[in-house]
Amino acid sequence: MKTFKKAYFLLFSLSIFIHTANAQSKASIEVNFDKNIAPMKPIWAWFGYDEPNYTYMKDGQKLLTEISKLSPVPVYVRAHNLLTSGDGTPALKWGSTNAYTEDAKGNPVYDWKIVDQIFDTYVKRGMKPLAQIGFMPEALSTKPQPYQHKWKPGARYDEILTGWAYPPKDYKKWGNLVYEWVKHCVARYGKAEVESWYWEVWNEPDGAYWKGTQAEFFKLYDYAADGLKRALPTAKIGGANVTGGGTKYLDAFIKHCLNDTNYVTGKIGSPLDAVLFHAKGSPRVVNGTVVMNVRAQLRNIDGNYKIISKYPQLKNIPVIIGESDPEGCAACGMSTNPENAYRNGTMYSSYTAASFARLYEITDKYNINLLGAVTWSFEFENQPWFAGFRDLATNGVDKPVLNVFSMFGQMKGNRVEAISNRMYNLNSILDSSIRKPQTDIGVLATKAEKTAAVMLWNYHDEDKADSKDVVSILLNKLPAKTVTVTVYLIDTENSNSYSEWKKMGSPQNPDAKQIAALEKSGQLKMIGKPRKFDTSAAFEIELARQGVALLKLDW
Repeated sequence: MKTFKKAYFLLFSLSIFIHTANAQSKASIEVNFDKNIAPMKPIWAWFGYDEPNYTYMKDGQKLLTEISKLSPVPVYVRAHNLLTSGDGTPALKWGSTNAYTEDAKGNPVYDWKIVDQIFDTYVKRGMKPLAQIGFMPEALSTKPQPYQHKWKPGARYDEILTGWAYPPKDYKKWGNLVYEWVKHCVARYGKAEVESWYWEVWNEPDGAYWKGTQAEFFKLYDYAADGLKRALPTAKIGGANVTGGGTKYLDAFIKHCLNDTNYVTGKIGSPLDAVLFHAKGSPRVVNGTVVMNVRAQLRNIDGNYKIISKYPQLKNIPVIIGESDPEGCAACGMSTNPENAYRNGTMYSSYTAASFARLYEITDKYNINLLGAVTWSFEFENQPWFAGFRDLATNGVDKPVLNVFSMFGQMKGNRVEAISNRMYNLNSILDSSIRKPQTDIGVLATKAEKTAAVMLWNYHDEDKADSKDVVSILLNKLPAKTVTVTVYLIDTENSNSYSEWKKMGSPQNPDAKQIAALEKSGQLKMIGKPRKFDTSAAFEIELARQGVALLKLDW
């Protein structure tokens, strides 16, 4: 009883631990630090976006610097349009590098200036390209006109499908383009650096992005892989980055790489150093409320894992989820797509925590060698503040979701056993998502030599944030009886630039003082100061619906 009172008094001194009248029910969590599950692979340290020219712009460089610093390992970055023709002027769902043109006689002309500027920005920060070989240069396209689209949010999605989406008129020239690009990268960055990258061909060939047949895509892949391996035999290439539901197409692609006649060599098989696919959720608005669907995203992963697991030849092959997100269009704001209203506040944060935790679990289930899951979220340069795009920052100010990745960056060592009486089990989510009345109060925990971390979230598919829950945590089998606990929190009032912006009256032209306040409010916030804690007592914290917390433990 005395121990309980002592612990309660300690916690009471921080407002986060006060039990308010809003608290619903108590969740009980038990973390067993002596039971290792697997190494904590930073599969979250992968990001991507459509608009490659944002990379080297002011806010793009700032965000990339932040992302690179929060990760304990090199961050991989994937971008569309690295071979698309144009002058480098960015637009929504568009980018260009003009890497390939032809002279009057039809001879190739290579210009690496813009694509170098993109890769230089990554490499300078210790980041690495997940280099996408696409899209089709205008001079190579079988249907070059119209070429650059003028798509805007609210327009039909198929308006983006112009000359860049078509097969090449000359596959040999396509293969040589890849050869020259990779050879140039080796000369510029060094063999060892380029060997650490991953290359992949195209994007979602089973969907709208490819206007050729399946056979033509396999031919496109073979010629690209041949060009890459001629330039650097140890370079790593994979595919097919199919849509979330593209399991049949992925199956056919794998069979082609393993068993079919190669379009270039005439021999059986094509290089396959990694398998890639996409996974997306599907939010919608129900009676005026955004309702997410984490089930859809996880079922995409489950279905593609089943395909990969069919092939004994692929045992332990690196797997990359080339895009892994709550839905499919980063550039569709909430003004045209009201179901995307989750993006500015903490719901995107709690969804990210809850979905990545299940990604670890489902990966363990299939024993997949998952390298990373690309969060298709970056920034949109010079757009309105908090326009509802799927981005990590707006006008250089971090949004709440970026702070979840800051939390992940502090989770090192091994994942350890953690049990919550309020955490939905994986089979239940795969069956019916997170739709029952109770929220998903989940936990993910890690332990290294002298530090540990416990991530908590209070998630529900319905975008409501009007309740709080008390969470009691038992910290079992730590090597020290007394630890220093540091608490970080993302909720309406903490680590939340969006709430701060709304308090200001939602200004579209904030002054310098307001911008400074927004930048400060967007950083991951420590609650109180680090405190000593006796691990024989239960640790209690109050967590709002759609909130995320991290307890960092040091001894």
